[in-house]
Amino acid sequence: MRYISTRGAAPILSFEDVTLAGLASDGGLYVPESWPTLSKAEIAGLAGLSYVETAVAVMRPFVAGSLDDAALRQLCTAAYGRFDHAAVTPLVQLDHRHWLLELFHGPTLAFKDVALQLLGLMFERFLSTRDTHLTVVGATSGDTGSAAIDALAGRAKVDIFMLHPQGRVSDVQRRQMTTVLAPNVHNIAIEGSFDDAQAMVKAMFAHQAFAGRFALSAVNSINWARLMAQIVYYFYAAVRLGAPDRPIAFSVPTGNFGDVFAGYVASRMGLPIAKLIVATNVNDILHRALSAGDYSVGTVTPTAAPSMDIQVSSNFERLLFDLHGRDGAEVSATMASFEATRRMEIAPAMREEAAKLFSSTRVDPDSMSLAMRWAFDKAGQIVDPHTAIGLAAARVADLPADVPVVTLATAHPTKFRDAVERAIGQRPPQPSRIAGLFEREERYQVLPATLEAVETYIAQHAREIS
Repeated sequence: MRYISTRGAAPILSFEDVTLAGLASDGGLYVPESWPTLSKAEIAGLAGLSYVETAVAVMRPFVAGSLDDAALRQLCTAAYGRFDHAAVTPLVQLDHRHWLLELFHGPTLAFKDVALQLLGLMFERFLSTRDTHLTVVGATSGDTGSAAIDALAGRAKVDIFMLHPQGRVSDVQRRQMTTVLAPNVHNIAIEGSFDDAQAMVKAMFAHQAFAGRFALSAVNSINWARLMAQIVYYFYAAVRLGAPDRPIAFSVPTGNFGDVFAGYVASRMGLPIAKLIVATNVNDILHRALSAGDYSVGTVTPTAAPSMDIQVSSNFERLLFDLHGRDGAEVSATMASFEATRRMEIAPAMREEAAKLFSSTRVDPDSMSLAMRWAFDKAGQIVDPHTAIGLAAARVADLPADVPVVTLATAHPTKFRDAVERAIGQRPPQPSRIAGLFEREERYQVLPATLEAVETYIAQHAREIS
């Protein structure tokens, strides 16, 4: 499998090289040169397989040339052996048509573990044969940071620098990052928003005077390997609900468009997805883009669902690449204009094409709380604010009555215990995984939200290319 940049000017890379690179050198995001497909018989054959075997079957074409089945199986077995549910991503039924896909049974209680546990092992495997020390930089609106740090803490040949917006993540999310005191882990709280942090990460890759000094890589969903791992649970859930003989709809709470883009890839691979519902909170750039063609940056509004408090959705560029007929030069010009003006208009023809698979819903705080209350009162399930946004969108979706709707449950409710208590009147139970979290020492650096300040800090603590 070969990988190309959405902006058309970066070198074509193998899966191994694209995993270690993260962001393309032309500022674009890597995607497969063509989408692989699974036949109806191959999808049907996934029924009854374990999560690990499903992962091997789904990811096999993407890693071809870099990992054989035995190596991929070994990595998946190790990654998903750390999850506390035998199914890894179990389905829970809410009523006659609504389901939750629980993605929070990993070490840091969020869906990011599904991909990042695997990515950490891939980094270690690929670096073991190279005289390279990787400097991983990432931005987090909450859950990516803790999941990436757990996956990379203490690993040889890797340093990780994780940026989070100071005061804009939950206390549990922050402490899951800042209480990991491994010497290769560096937490940075920036005095700004997640969008500021994400922009700085991209700028570091584009700043040749800086990037040329370090072997930079990424753990955000701009890294293809991370997004690839998220494709698996769409297949795993769908075959348990009747695919490929029955279409399934998925409602995805999303800010950065990575999780829902993984669903798009699953559809391109042949999975019969009736609809991908893009559920946003009041930071609704994706809803505006898909429903009205207005992809313009506004001001980030802090909410009880901080992982979705985003205005620039990096992975949307991957969808634009396909909507532009995979014309890298056209995407490059479009993104250059967007980065200069902070506005983009999605042409009607592109919106119509996207609408064949995507719909979108903007969920306000009251609707989010009502969804949390409904899940608790009617189905005995406690859900976090992000999952509630997905559930609220799922319950108002215009779909045929015989199509089951799966809402992706992206985080354990204990990570947002105050918001949960406000909605349902009780705090969620605390898993043993985070016992003692609030007694542990924290370590992080507060920096202004400037590229110069962050690059200076990283340069002082990272290992330069020799």
